[in-house]
Amino acid sequence: MTTASRTEKRASPTRSWPVLLVVVCAQMLIWLDTSILNVAVSTLADPAEGLGATPAELEWVASAYTLVFAGALFAGGALADRFGPRATLLAGLALFGAASAAGAFAPSPAWLIVARAFMGAGSALLMPATLSVIVQSTPEEKRTRAIAIWSSSSGLGVAVGPVVGGMLLDHFWWGSVFLANVPIVALCLAGVAAVVPALKGPGRRVLDLPGLALSVLGLGGVVYGVIELGNGRTWYGAHVLLPLLLGGALLAAFVAGQRRSPAPSLDLRLFRQPGFTAGSVVLLIAFMALAGHLFYAAFYLQGPRGLSPAEAGTVMVAAAVGIVLGSQASPAMSRLLSARWTIAAGVLATAATYAGYLWFDGRTPITVVAALLWVQGFGMGLVGTPVTAVMMRGVPPRLAGAGSAVNSVTRQVGGTLGVAMTGSILSAVYRDRMADTVLPVGPQGLSADTAAQARTSAESARSLAGSLRLPELAAAADRAFLDAMYAATFWTAVLAFAGFVVAVVGLRTQGAESKREQGLGEQGKREQGRTGLGRKD
Repeated sequence: MTTASRTEKRASPTRSWPVLLVVVCAQMLIWLDTSILNVAVSTLADPAEGLGATPAELEWVASAYTLVFAGALFAGGALADRFGPRATLLAGLALFGAASAAGAFAPSPAWLIVARAFMGAGSALLMPATLSVIVQSTPEEKRTRAIAIWSSSSGLGVAVGPVVGGMLLDHFWWGSVFLANVPIVALCLAGVAAVVPALKGPGRRVLDLPGLALSVLGLGGVVYGVIELGNGRTWYGAHVLLPLLLGGALLAAFVAGQRRSPAPSLDLRLFRQPGFTAGSVVLLIAFMALAGHLFYAAFYLQGPRGLSPAEAGTVMVAAAVGIVLGSQASPAMSRLLSARWTIAAGVLATAATYAGYLWFDGRTPITVVAALLWVQGFGMGLVGTPVTAVMMRGVPPRLAGAGSAVNSVTRQVGGTLGVAMTGSILSAVYRDRMADTVLPVGPQGLSADTAAQARTSAESARSLAGSLRLPELAAAADRAFLDAMYAATFWTAVLAFAGFVVAVVGLRTQGAESKREQGLGEQGKREQGRTGLGRKD
């Protein structure tokens, strides 16, 4: 019996939906943790209720996770192909759960950053394995729908995360938002052991450890330089220019090494397909803009708007609902408009919502905020499913782990760069505005040290304003934050509009093929048979 026939036997139609349910729940953990963090950043910055993290430390709390996640995804894909996605999924869940428990009891921002990095490593094992399980175990006629459900799991995680995180922060300490991952991990481990088949890759891929190190260090250098620029460093200083140049050189060395490697972690042949290349760029830009936007949106809701963590989480559910509905609507819209214009419409919708924040202030109705979040989520839902289907349709089963890793790494690299970009803009503009603000210093006001602390972040300023009963200080911090948010959202919108252009121009050759890439139409299936795409090895 051939390998393909054995795989077909294990992945019988009666078991495909239970398998899908389990892997979607595991995949949802990644987005659950990210959305919980979006609600918790304001609390973590509070010196009294959290860890008193500075803006730079908060950026690293978010970036350490996505940085390791993105860099280790290539190794995760290789491990899924070498040892099988089921074993890799179990290992990723176990590491993610252990790191979550450690992060819950971190005594300082530095320890939390380390724990978040290990959580990123667990997610790097988890994500490629989930998509690889779906690609290998789902019958071809159901695969497009299964990928759509897998993609919409991000919406479920984003929906549950803010609500659960807000409720936990209202009743428990900040670490509870990380500890909540542990029981979910336990349930997923039991589900994987019970229903996920022991799928095996047809070959044993060699792990590219030097390439992994180059990718993590290179991206880390770029992120470090961007964050330091936001901390007030000059762009030509050693703290900014040197890590940027070194990071760029390491990434260039990584790409060059992958071209020569007989068993590359990043198979550059995948990018010979125009749809794969353009789709990767669109995903990179879209998630860069989204992650950056969510970083400052959480501060806006809990800062100038004065919402509690639970209230802010409830408002952010609107984005999650939009993601789920957009993901489910994208196949029908792709049939009607083509994949190219469905993706372009989704990116354009998100760009419009980012631009809408330019008119927000402390009195903007919450219904308006929720409506824009819903449109933003719907737009992202329209993007994720058709891009993923287009990219994965051209990847042979033997490289399913590597292909899904490329699909996933673009999202995480985008998220890392987006948080670094908007966080740096927020920090720089806030400090500039507060530097121009005359703060009450002296016996009846702030000491020189507390005034400097107030200029570090809006959360520190509000905490001081509450303890010293200086409402004018809180008002000044809110004004400075809004100016910073306007600058950040302007560049986020510009970035998203650039993604719209890439979708329209870069996917123009895919317009006539979109139905075939979505698995629609008998003519498309015959074409796949001629080219060999979609055949089992």
